[in-house]
Amino acid sequence: MGVENGEFTVSVTKEEVVAAVLPIQEHWLPLSNLDLLLPPVDVGVFFCYKNPMFMSTTLGNGSTDTNNMMSFGSMVGSLKKGLAQALVSYYAFAGEVVPNTVGEPELLCNNRGVDFVEAVADVELKCLNFYNPDDTFEDKLVPKKKHGVLAVQATSLKCGGIVVACTFDHRIADAYSANMFLVSWAHMAQPTKPITISTTATTTFHHPCFRRSLLSPRRPASIHPSLHHMYVPISKLTPPPATTTATPLISRIYYVTAEQLRRMQSLADETSNDSAKYTKLESFSAFLWKMVARAASRDINGKRVIAKMGIVVDGRKRLGNSGGGDTGREAMMDCYFGNVLSIPFGGKPVEELVEKPLGWVADEVHEFLAVAATEEHFLGLIDWVETHRPVPGLARIYCGGADEGPAFVVSSGQRFPEEKVNFGWGKVVFASYHFPWGGEAGYVMPMPSPLGNGDWVVYMHLEKGQLEIIESEAAHVFRPLTWDYLNQ
Repeated sequence: MGVENGEFTVSVTKEEVVAAVLPIQEHWLPLSNLDLLLPPVDVGVFFCYKNPMFMSTTLGNGSTDTNNMMSFGSMVGSLKKGLAQALVSYYAFAGEVVPNTVGEPELLCNNRGVDFVEAVADVELKCLNFYNPDDTFEDKLVPKKKHGVLAVQATSLKCGGIVVACTFDHRIADAYSANMFLVSWAHMAQPTKPITISTTATTTFHHPCFRRSLLSPRRPASIHPSLHHMYVPISKLTPPPATTTATPLISRIYYVTAEQLRRMQSLADETSNDSAKYTKLESFSAFLWKMVARAASRDINGKRVIAKMGIVVDGRKRLGNSGGGDTGREAMMDCYFGNVLSIPFGGKPVEELVEKPLGWVADEVHEFLAVAATEEHFLGLIDWVETHRPVPGLARIYCGGADEGPAFVVSSGQRFPEEKVNFGWGKVVFASYHFPWGGEAGYVMPMPSPLGNGDWVVYMHLEKGQLEIIESEAAHVFRPLTWDYLNQ
């Protein structure tokens, strides 16, 4: 059983700043046009570990020998050493975001360092309420970033386990970039492994590429009309009425079995009007879109309400596979550090989403995803941002309207590298992103289960009413994440 309502205390024992172990010449790094599409929001991620040496031996007198337990101090020492080394290559995380003369954010790479917090929690790993991360992890085990680009917290648990958590500025890095950094940091923290970095895509981890010219706008620009549907300059947004009250969103974590994912995929294929076979992500997203529409259908009172869903698409492969067989560009895009994202979306009347079969909804998902699955889409998006600078742009799925109901975004976390984030004391028991970003649109991140059995772990940040429908009508699909599940 998890600790109810986050009823445990966390005490900070030490705060310091960890900078790169080697001096870095101060310089400015401009944000790319795709970085400029991100608002100033922070993303949290956490990793939970057992203490690998916590194997108690019962002595002849009945007492217990725990002398082999790895100390929290030694684990923190490894974390700081690895972080200081990783920041040499990932110097962007040791910098500061500063507005330039026209008000756009830029990155000052000055090696100010990363705020590093050490803490102690009076709770055991098995007692954490993983299902409710708002109470368990937010502002307790996942740090609030106060300065710089990245903040880190290492928390010792009563059982000898440890939670390592980070919060980073989304304008500087997307999940792909953060994953590269986390794998490199973990590798460098291990005392028995040599520090080797390669730029090839086949190695364990990549040397980051900060070449912003890879995302330069074209002259002349070429912008497909679909981009005006997907993005909007914030200067054209209509402020919401003063009487409008946003419905608060809450976070929950579930697991979905491999069997349920296969059933969803099979049902989508069987009921589709198209001959295409859908991916698990397309089928899962279609199912979730129907559930969110089902929640909205309770309160529409005959009104025409549109439910929107977007899916995050990574453009690295699209931009790397440009014509001419440029393997150098492909390798650089494969290790490019920054944001290379687009959010295509669909909007459909709530009644249609509820009444139509899953395959019909999957057809809609596949159709709007196809728009962003090309190199031209991302080149056009770069051009679109350039034509509006310095006015920032925003994905339209985050903007409501008179006839619009719920909106949420699904971000695929299938490349989440929990198996590779081993700091030297064993594999991850559980890890997740935590992104209560503060906007009105929901956010969903499906990740592979740490059990490695084909299940998914799904972080959801949605309205309470939407989660209630999901838990009541799809309880066989979305099961609350518990220690019993993780400890199989």
